[in-house]
Amino acid sequence: MNHERFDNVWDAIEDTSAQAENMKLRSTLMMALKDHIGREGLSQAEAARLFGVTQPRVSDLIRGKIDLFGLDSLVNMAAAAGLHVELQVRPAA
Repeated sequence: MNHERFDNVWDAIEDTSAQAENMKLRSTLMMALKDHIGREGLSQAEAARLFGVTQPRVSDLIRGKIDLFGLDSLVNMAAAAGLHVELQVRPAA
């Protein structure tokens, strides 16, 4: 039995390193947006107005439906919420 170790769950379940990197970024942004909603005590309707999206879209975010979100839309939502997004690029380990 092969017991391969991975640094991140996305590295284990995605087919390519590019897909894994994309999922890591998307999940980080989704968690940051969800945390922001909680910190600010926003309802889904309030968050939707703030982010410039619909309430069902916020519901999808809260429920972790990562496959429904692209990086562009998540960055746009974060910017609309007044969050600063930075990207760090470094050589792979």
